[in-house]
Amino acid sequence: MNAIAGQHRLTDSQFGQRLRRHVEGEVLFSAGDRGRYATDASIYQMQPVGVLVPRSIDDVAAAMAICREEGVAVLPRGGGTSQCGQTVNHALVIDCTKHLRNVLSVEGDTARVQPGITLGALNDALRSAGKFFPVDPSTWQRCTIGGMAGNNSCGSKSIRYGLMADNVRAIDAILADGARFTFGDIPDNLGPDIPGSVGDLIAKLRALGAQEAEEIAARFPEQLRRVGGYNLDALTPDARAHGRGSLARLLVGSEGTLAFSAALDLKLWPIKPRKVLGICQFPSFRRAMEASKHLVSLNPEAVELVDRTMIDLGRSIPIYRDTIDRILIGEPDSLLIVEFHGHDDATLLQGLDRLEEMMGDLGLPGQVVRITDAGFQAKVAEVREAGLNIMMSMKGDGKPVSFIEDCAVALDDLADYTERLNDVFAEYGTKGTWYAHASVGCLHVRPVLNMKSGEDVSKMRAIAEKCFALVREYKGSHSGEHGDGIVRSEFNEPMFGPRIARAFEAVKDAFDPGTAELPHGLLNPNRVVHPPRMDDRTLLRYHQDYTPAAITPAMDWSAWPGPQGGLLGAVEMCNNNGTCRKFDAGTMCPSYRATRDEKHLTRGRANTLRLALTGQLPGGLASDDVADAMELCVGCKGCKRECPTGVDMAKMKIEAAAARNAAHGPRLLDRLIGSMPRWAPFAAMVPILANARDLIPGGKRLSEALLGLAAGRTLPRFRLDAFHDWECRAPDGRAGEVILLPDLFNRYFEPENIRAALRVLRAAGADPAVARPPRGTRPLDDGRTWLAAGMVDQARAEARRTIEALSPFEAPVLGLEPSCLMTLRDEFLALLPGEASEKLAARAMLISEWLAATKPTLRLKPIGAEAHIHGHCHQKAFNAFTPAVAMLAAIPGLKVTPITSSCCGMAGAFGYEASKLAASKAMAELSLLPHIRRTAASAFIVADGTSCRHQIGDLAQRNALHSIRLLDKALA
Repeated sequence: MNAIAGQHRLTDSQFGQRLRRHVEGEVLFSAGDRGRYATDASIYQMQPVGVLVPRSIDDVAAAMAICREEGVAVLPRGGGTSQCGQTVNHALVIDCTKHLRNVLSVEGDTARVQPGITLGALNDALRSAGKFFPVDPSTWQRCTIGGMAGNNSCGSKSIRYGLMADNVRAIDAILADGARFTFGDIPDNLGPDIPGSVGDLIAKLRALGAQEAEEIAARFPEQLRRVGGYNLDALTPDARAHGRGSLARLLVGSEGTLAFSAALDLKLWPIKPRKVLGICQFPSFRRAMEASKHLVSLNPEAVELVDRTMIDLGRSIPIYRDTIDRILIGEPDSLLIVEFHGHDDATLLQGLDRLEEMMGDLGLPGQVVRITDAGFQAKVAEVREAGLNIMMSMKGDGKPVSFIEDCAVALDDLADYTERLNDVFAEYGTKGTWYAHASVGCLHVRPVLNMKSGEDVSKMRAIAEKCFALVREYKGSHSGEHGDGIVRSEFNEPMFGPRIARAFEAVKDAFDPGTAELPHGLLNPNRVVHPPRMDDRTLLRYHQDYTPAAITPAMDWSAWPGPQGGLLGAVEMCNNNGTCRKFDAGTMCPSYRATRDEKHLTRGRANTLRLALTGQLPGGLASDDVADAMELCVGCKGCKRECPTGVDMAKMKIEAAAARNAAHGPRLLDRLIGSMPRWAPFAAMVPILANARDLIPGGKRLSEALLGLAAGRTLPRFRLDAFHDWECRAPDGRAGEVILLPDLFNRYFEPENIRAALRVLRAAGADPAVARPPRGTRPLDDGRTWLAAGMVDQARAEARRTIEALSPFEAPVLGLEPSCLMTLRDEFLALLPGEASEKLAARAMLISEWLAATKPTLRLKPIGAEAHIHGHCHQKAFNAFTPAVAMLAAIPGLKVTPITSSCCGMAGAFGYEASKLAASKAMAELSLLPHIRRTAASAFIVADGTSCRHQIGDLAQRNALHSIRLLDKALA
């Protein structure tokens, strides 16, 4: 965009400069920033003019005034999880999630909140008062209240609590002309307390409601899940007479097209503390659909569908596999998850009894799995809430596409409607994936299509037209939860008729009249009314010019089909649904947790890489924008495990660093750290010189000036008593052999850990050996430091050396440092794909994993103390933290407490860099350090990561031990 239409016709740069002069928040206009906000969780991509991250509502008002003068549209945005394209537009995006996220007040059963607060954070804040906000989309961890109001969100419990429109009492809104007013019930009299322009607006709306009352009654479907268009039914005389006449209800579902929500008043409900689940098993999809209308008669809180596709895909994702296996009886085709909530266990169990009885009456006796344990209920909820992401975990260009997923029909029609729609899919050579809200006839169905194919884009439109015709035939709703956006707005007129469509336009004109520069208004134009075609390929993420750049990746990505050796396919697994924005238990995404910046989020990085790999970002993979996005990625692997579609940003960071090095050469610090395996043996011979940086006056400041190492950090100390391979025998294949592969960090900084490991292995009845390099060469290495520096060829050479040395033996290969050992299970496969790497990966494990697998008898003496254990990110990512906890729990008298924490923030060399010191400390302060400060001075602090131990010592002044040291202390 060369210039912005408006009075002054400012360039993008000039417009950004003007904004910066008048707001305190962040103004983001780089190509990378704009690209990261060009997409949401929909199939669309539209480049914004720029991005504002406001610090206050005053920033919002100031920006809207400037945009009004300059002819720039405004787009309010929350978590960017919308499915329909509501939160992409050629506009100034205003991201409310970083600062406008507070609970302003709670009085009785009403809470006033800012628009950027997430539903999860709100309910956490309300829990102590025994209240909660009940509208519960599956994205509750990251969706914002402002976004939920914009979409008129619903969630699984709408059968009990209704929609967002039923639970928003008032909205403090900024209008397009700058007026600010709190919209609640429609006033009968327009008194002096109502500003003139607002009074004129209300008068127009009341007149419109009276004029169109009969048409509204005739054309609006009688479905709970009806969120298409504007809520004109809130304006009718009948609605006002029965207490349903609300201007807040009109604003809810308006997708940011009518006003900017400065604050929202929400209706709160008392928490029901108890819950039980019944997982009903069905031999066919139709049987499940036919049963839905019967199951809802039991007065459940929710009835949610899981179909066969979701079962199979979920089983393929490690984090969900065990949960799904435990809720199945045999191999059902479909499941219905029925929830009962309340205060009394006996009553809830009676509900399960009635459920089992009803399933028997339906010809399916013994087909209910009862779940009463709260912990396992939470795991089932995780699977259900991850439905979209599980569906999107399909590899390849064909993906379940969201465009008809919100249709709702009466339960009596549900079985016939779904069967006929499946016939439509078959007509076009595809199939649909089904899940979600069977309780209200709103099933999320997504046909599998390739949106890079013009033919499949045409199929999408044809399927949409036939689907919506079916919905009208059944007098259903074509938009039942996720709103209109780009994908459904054009179908509002066929759904509601031309007269109601003109009434929608009249509402938009009343709130936000067009101008010469902005003919369709200031606020999110061309959504709900005046929409583009849903299949306009210029608006699609995979538009007609979407072309992979000519890139040869440094590592193997062949597990993903497609160009660039599969690299682009791996990046495209990010569906933008934003699971990485969560703040609950788990690791992902620590840099976002610390900064709340989109660019430091797994999703933001994936979008940056996708743009770079397709020529949409100047400079490609080696660009400054990519480097900027990757700067705070700590390579934690949290996304590899916790992202439901398996986006491995840690490995992608290595690929980006390799491209950057190829174009610009590695930094001096990267060369120094990467090559540590080569010079560390000599440093250990003269540790007084190697450690001089921290010992001589001015050494720290000099290292910061020359290398970027933070003067405020101490570095790990090289030890004169470093571990040497000759301290233990070499492998020879004897019976009972286990091979210990000492890592660089424990070898030279904490050799007592390796020696403790050897004692534990011998006590466990094993015959340990230490992996040997070819005679006369330096010790074997896992290549971890080379990979962290993006020096892939050197890492590949180390991997080859290690594989060749270990291949003659079949014994388990054990390690102590999680990031180093897991390199054998992960990156080695991408560095040297083939049978040798696969065999090594299969037998590489941490010592705690080996102990858990072999269960040797250890004679242990009691330790009467507490141990608080922090899990290394790679331990969690590879499901190896539980064995470490279990290993310590076997010590008599030791009370073991896992610390609920994300990344410690040190992450290898990351936390030692001056430019990253603040972020490193912020990550540690999120949960790890507060927990440690609450522990008794007599308690053991345990962390298996070298970096974790150093971070704890540096910032909490507590000595942390490797778990093997504590087990060694307990050996009798």
